[in-house]
Amino acid sequence: MTSTTQSTRELLLGRIRDVADYPKPGVTFKDITPLLADPVAFTLLTDTLAELCVRHGATKIVGLEARGFILAAPVAVRAGLGFVPVRKAGKLPGATLSQAYELEYGTAEIEIHAEDLSSDDRIMVIDDVLATGGTAEASLELIRRAGAQVSGVAVLMELGFLQGRARLEPALRGAPLESLITV
Repeated sequence: MTSTTQSTRELLLGRIRDVADYPKPGVTFKDITPLLADPVAFTLLTDTLAELCVRHGATKIVGLEARGFILAAPVAVRAGLGFVPVRKAGKLPGATLSQAYELEYGTAEIEIHAEDLSSDDRIMVIDDVLATGGTAEASLELIRRAGAQVSGVAVLMELGFLQGRARLEPALRGAPLESLITV
């Protein structure tokens, strides 16, 4: 858990809108677009995540498709680090490494350009939400297969009731999991 102040958590959480029954009945979607539209909140989020990257010794940032890109790219710029996207299968040109993973309703696959990472890199994975942990777990496997080290995972929001942290813990291998907000 990060040392994010209560006032920071409250500001960020106050800019996240719950959308009932989206994308299907019974699901409450956490919409971060109001946070992104608020320059004070978005800057605070970017600064907080950039500080975590520096604190944990990251040399590059991996952002997970798609909302993770929106958060990770400005964090990389702010922290002075490189940005490497993890994309859905078939979206990156050239040679890629791929990793399949389980979803509640089937499987999915993500890819990364292995040449964008080296054995000297310490990677911070950034995403908007940690839900069941499947995508984050698969990204850690890809990073290690590319030869890089994992410096940690940082998320804006953790949906604690879905137990993603418990699933992700073994894959972290001692690297920190930082969530700014847990709901």
